[in-house]
Amino acid sequence: MLRYRLLGRSGLRVSEICLGTMSFGDQWGFGANEETSRQVLDAYEAAGGNFLDTANKYHNGQTEQIVGCWLQERRDRHVLATKYTLAMDHADPNAAGNHRKNLVKSVEDSLRRLQTDYIDLLWVHAWDEWTPYQETMRALDDLVRSGKVLYLGVSDTPAWVVSAANVTAELRGWTQFVGLQIEYSLLERTVERDLTPMADHFGMTVVGWAPLGAGVLTGKYTREGGGESKRRGANEGRGRTSGKALEIARTVDAVADEVGASSAQTALAWVRAKGYGFIPIVGARKVSQIQDSLGAADVVLSDAQVSRLDEVSKVSLGFPHDFLKNPGVADILRGEVRTRIDGRHAR
Repeated sequence: MLRYRLLGRSGLRVSEICLGTMSFGDQWGFGANEETSRQVLDAYEAAGGNFLDTANKYHNGQTEQIVGCWLQERRDRHVLATKYTLAMDHADPNAAGNHRKNLVKSVEDSLRRLQTDYIDLLWVHAWDEWTPYQETMRALDDLVRSGKVLYLGVSDTPAWVVSAANVTAELRGWTQFVGLQIEYSLLERTVERDLTPMADHFGMTVVGWAPLGAGVLTGKYTREGGGESKRRGANEGRGRTSGKALEIARTVDAVADEVGASSAQTALAWVRAKGYGFIPIVGARKVSQIQDSLGAADVVLSDAQVSRLDEVSKVSLGFPHDFLKNPGVADILRGEVRTRIDGRHAR
């Protein structure tokens, strides 16, 4: 059974694995039908899952409708998260963005589709550089005060914007972001330059999407039986199936064999191993997929195994991070006695 964690600096209890619902619906030409979607939701709930992540944009609103229908008679037992920002009407200039008008309409439409009178966690789906973050934070706080939204999170936004928004909210007594949703996996670690340290500073839970690297970390291209997709991936030499990506995937396969888990479970376990504040989002078009992903909760990686995965997937942090870690620079900053100082952070 899944365990629960507190979301950011709040008292809200959420499952250690979040169920992403972007695959629920067929309006985009792919995805699970409603019957299969309900079966995936049932399997997740049976394992103790209570953290559902959706968005108004998914399948043009169909996903929210599917989730909303399933939630009837069990609404209060689940933490329902949805998002707003993305264009719902491409002919209307105000049907997208993080401004107050789009926020209010988006939330009202989501409440109707979800058949509920409140949203547990509302995510700002992505950064809108045309809307001042002060406007967004004040409008979000108004929704929290109205009771239509309980908690706030932010997704796909630069660290400096999130920092400025949270500090502004703190100074003005507005509701702050408690969660940060970003792409995070062994194939995407550049977020460790600024986003994850920023989240740690503010005590925000990091909810990582695409933790399986669009399937690359499941063994799809690297296990025996990969067939044509495996050969195509090996020859592409770029993107998610570049030579480096497949090297990382093979290391995941090797560690998975050592611990007796699937490759997908091992990749998810690595995200969870990053700390208490890291929760992977898993999606599924089949019941078997969600069942496999949920098994990651029982996978424990040794420090040595985590280090192997860290090493094969490491990225350069760039300036100023690498510069400040240079021993010569560290000596100038803190003096040579720094090696005998027990600070709060790693030397």
